[in-house]
Amino acid sequence: MILSSPGYLTFLVLVYLVFWLLRKNRLAALGVILLANYFFYAKWSLIYLALIPIASTIDYLVALALERVKGAVSRRALVSVSVLMNVALIASARYAPLLLGLTGHAASGWTLPLSLSFYGFQAMTYTIDVYRRDAKAAKSLLAYLTTVSFFPTTLAGPITRPAALLPQWEKNQTLSAEDGGRALFLIAIGLTKKFLIADYLAENLINRVFDLPKLYSGTEVLVGVYAYAFQLYYDFSGYTDMALGSALLLGMRLPTNFNQPYLAENIADFWRRWHISLSNWLRDYLYFSLPGKRTRVMPYVNLIVTFAIGGLWHGANWNFGIWGLIHGVGLAVTRGWQRFRGKKKPSANPVFHALRVLAAFHFVVFAWIFFRAANLTVAREILSQIFSGTAAWANITPGFWAVLAVAVAGHYLPKNWYERCQRLYIAAPFYAQAAALAGLALAIQYVAATGAAPFIYSKF
Repeated sequence: MILSSPGYLTFLVLVYLVFWLLRKNRLAALGVILLANYFFYAKWSLIYLALIPIASTIDYLVALALERVKGAVSRRALVSVSVLMNVALIASARYAPLLLGLTGHAASGWTLPLSLSFYGFQAMTYTIDVYRRDAKAAKSLLAYLTTVSFFPTTLAGPITRPAALLPQWEKNQTLSAEDGGRALFLIAIGLTKKFLIADYLAENLINRVFDLPKLYSGTEVLVGVYAYAFQLYYDFSGYTDMALGSALLLGMRLPTNFNQPYLAENIADFWRRWHISLSNWLRDYLYFSLPGKRTRVMPYVNLIVTFAIGGLWHGANWNFGIWGLIHGVGLAVTRGWQRFRGKKKPSANPVFHALRVLAAFHFVVFAWIFFRAANLTVAREILSQIFSGTAAWANITPGFWAVLAVAVAGHYLPKNWYERCQRLYIAAPFYAQAAALAGLALAIQYVAATGAAPFIYSKF
């Protein structure tokens, strides 16, 4: 069930109505969300009705034991059970088909329709936090099962720390008009980003350029690569907006996941703005766990290792490994340069600032080529076409130029403009809000004739 599909929106409305009808009875309300979570998983495959409850219950029991056991060896053994189990869940969806294919066995029966990556990340966050004594174990099994499998975060995050979500089930007894308006605004923005920008750009040039780059001129391929940077941003941030809006309709606040990433001054700044929950997870639970933090060289090596692993998490493909290495090396060089400069700050001159932003953007765009290309051969073909010197624009329609211009402008507009639009929508009477949503629905129906395409990050 894709978040941008009519089926999901109908499902969300039903969950919303039943949840708030029963909200004063905490156990009943939690039960409604848990059933909704498992129904959401079951729509992808019934096997999740066995995997998720069993894995979640094991993590719950591990966390309770971690609070009672004092011995360091026993505690490490307990948290290792959780980590290994969740890594196995992630790897089984990501690498089991590859390994079976290498051994000559049929892999189709092992291919899960929905990756368990974001579930696994959230589950490991919980047990590792309890192990580190950064969080308390949940006392209620029902509350924990509901939190760790919360359906808005299932497909692509944001990666939410259960310890931050658990207390929220206790607080909100009503949904304010302001929060309700903000939730609808976020869902509407998410649908706009997905259908009217990301999918339009993909269908009208990007997919064709990355499938058969040799059929297009160097300028068309270059425009397709630039456009992909914005397609990916609008697709993924659109999902995040819908997830945040869905959760807010149920009284739950999820963390922000994007903050104008193409305004970053360097690659470290980029990862403070792009997929913030994943970069924080990699930092807190992988990078800080690697040895050698007190040596001069190993922190830089660990950055490269962390992002190489992050790249391979996206898939068993050389392209993803190269993408991760590019970012890891970029981060290591950035950190080394910052350490060399010490407390000296970069020039505040607007021209130099713009040049830094432009350089960081092109670094990221170059890496996106490997992220999007099906394999290294296609990536080489794309780079070859870009530097071929051929120029033609016949395959780029006026509509594509217009949507790309809107995408670029929408990303770089000052944040207070967006916040002002949000406040205006929230302050509008309900019939004006409804009219805006109806207009969006008509626009989507007119522009997005192919229906709801899966979110890009749902496969990760």
